[in-house]
This record gives sequence, structure tokens and C-alpha cells, in this order.
Amino acid sequence: MAPRILLARHGQTEWSLLGRHTGRTDIPLLDEGRQGAKLLGERLHRSPWSGLSGVEVRTSPLLRARETCALAGFGERASSWDALMEWNYGAYEGLTAAEIHADRPDWFIWRDGVPEGETLSELGARADEVIEWARSADRDVLVFAHGHILRVLGARWLNQDPSFAARIRLDPTSLSVLGWAYAEPAVERWNDTGHMEG
Repeated sequence: MAPRILLARHGQTEWSLLGRHTGRTDIPLLDEGRQGAKLLGERLHRSPWSGLSGVEVRTSPLLRARETCALAGFGERASSWDALMEWNYGAYEGLTAAEIHADRPDWFIWRDGVPEGETLSELGARADEVIEWARSADRDVLVFAHGHILRVLGARWLNQDPSFAARIRLDPTSLSVLGWAYAEPAVERWNDTGHMEG
């Protein structure tokens, strides 16, 4: 079996709801985010996932990801890993895109990056580290992390430049699966929030 990566983005936080760049600021989930995490867990414990008994689980060490992991029922199986932390936004931490555009009208994070923070190539290197780990053994993996690092993971899985992540949106508490088609890396599922409907 070729290994796959199942990606779970953390649930809604106050800052993600407001569109604030939340890199290393360690904030908890909102009630909505906690409920979404439980619904994601219920989904992953039903067929066809059935609890993912053979899957290796890792989570970002940041509270919002660890809380999502625990509420989804995977906390005891998960190892914390700094490679899954969100983009370090440096001077733009906590700012919205509108606030940044007030000073830099043409700013685009996937092209221009962030001052005093992590470069896009550094973020891509962390994504490559996660992919190398995922492909290192004959088992699937499940990771709980953040919007931008997971989008870059998707881009790098497909052998695209990290900036390709601009084209693949990812909502809070979504489920995505990176797998294979005809022996080539492929997206099996992306930004699936079906567990949040109804």
C-alpha cells in the first residue's frame, strides 16, 4: 500500500473567524471549533475510516491543533511535531489582510511573504519534511495542523512550488486526503467539510 496523508485543519478560532494571521499565537478553539472537531472525529470513527486503527497520528504543538486532535478522539495516539506548526507570520502576526493592504495595497502573501517571519521556501521545506516522513513507511498518516502549512503540504505533495498553495483553499475543520493515482501523487479529497453540514 502506498502511504497517504490525511489532513485535518484545526477548528474555528476567534482569529480565524476574523481573518487574522494566526501563526504562533497560541489561542483556543471557539465553541464552534470544538463542535466541529467532535463532528470530524465522529466521521473518522465511522466507515470507511473506522477509527483509522493503523494510522500514525501527529499534531502541531499549538493549542488549536492539539485541541482539535483530542476532541476528534486521536489525542492519546498523537505525537506533537514542530514541523506542523503554522507559518511564522513575523511582523504580520495578528493582522488581517485588509490591515496589511492599508500599507501595502498590492501585497500577496504567496508572492511577497512576510517581514521578520518565515519565508515561503522555509515553509515549503517543512512541508517536504512531513512528506518524507509520511512516505517513509507502509502506513497512512493523519496530521492535525493549520491552513497555510497544510495548503503548502498539498502543493508539495503534487510536486508544485509552495506558491501553488494560493490556489487550494482550506476551511477550518476540513478533511483532505493526499494519495496516489497511476503511481503519481494525487489529491483524493480536498477541503471536505461534509461532517459540518446538517
